[in-house]
Amino acid sequence: MRKVTLAILTLSFLIGMASAEDPDTEYIKSTTSGNISFNFEQSVQGSGYFMTYKYIQLDTPGDSGKKGPMYKDYAHGSGTIDNEVTICAEQVGYEKMQGCYYEEEAYSCISAREDNSMVYSPMTMSYGNGYYARNPIRYDSLLKEKTCIKNYRPVTSMHHQVEYAKAVDKEIDVIVKDKQYHYADPVWQGVGYTSMNITEDVTDGMVHIGVLQGEPNYMNKTGYDNPETSAWKNPMIEIDEDYVGTFHIEKKMDIDVPYKHVKDESDWLSCCIGGCADMDDCDKASYNPCEECMGFDIGVDKAESEVFDATYPYMPTTSGGCCGN
Repeated sequence: MRKVTLAILTLSFLIGMASAEDPDTEYIKSTTSGNISFNFEQSVQGSGYFMTYKYIQLDTPGDSGKKGPMYKDYAHGSGTIDNEVTICAEQVGYEKMQGCYYEEEAYSCISAREDNSMVYSPMTMSYGNGYYARNPIRYDSLLKEKTCIKNYRPVTSMHHQVEYAKAVDKEIDVIVKDKQYHYADPVWQGVGYTSMNITEDVTDGMVHIGVLQGEPNYMNKTGYDNPETSAWKNPMIEIDEDYVGTFHIEKKMDIDVPYKHVKDESDWLSCCIGGCADMDDCDKASYNPCEECMGFDIGVDKAESEVFDATYPYMPTTSGGCCGN
């Protein structure tokens, strides 16, 4: 008997943009927001040969095109399987500009939970009414399963793998999240959160568990420069474990990597001495020397800019907040 159910598979995308000119100033108020969400639920029970592969790669928040949270899962074997999987992925961003002030908040997150029970046994099956009906195919594959998660900006990686096993009964729960906040020039801050919790029983198999946390010195003010072409060297945390045989294993692993960078502001005296004629208004906005020395009006200041307020209705909806705040 075999029963396969794909309960929910949804992909939604929403982008909104609005802009309006303040009648009292030449400065533009605008907001941009976007949301990509993916939800996946699966239930599989049966016997035979099976192979599954799942892969999600999100962008790093606030920097489209660079790698952010990643999730990869693979399994194969012959025998019986009873599998339940729930996956949620979100990539959300908000931007607002008012006068010379720019604010951005974004996050990318993947959450996955799996309950998987597999028992190995050789299987012989015939197909159709031709050659393979007279010559059945024998499947004799020991069990293998692996889950790998990476968080590129905070330089975090976690890996779990079972192979050559005769039985696996596993529950695994993972979260990979990167959140960023950026205000104008002075401030970049955020946090990278990575978690993997495992409870499993393995019979006559090989288990590998690994964790790698890169050295923060290899991070720039907002994370990496080019992680696709850079090795993660001199790790701050490295865990490498292997078990061969029959084991009951429980693991709870969490890594929280906050980061913050505040840009030094220029000396206001340099403006007053050199004059302000060649300065762009927004160059003067962060420390405002010319308003004091030369009487310039730089427009809207931060106190007048309530970022992400109800004036702008283009906030992206989420799929239910599968990754939390």
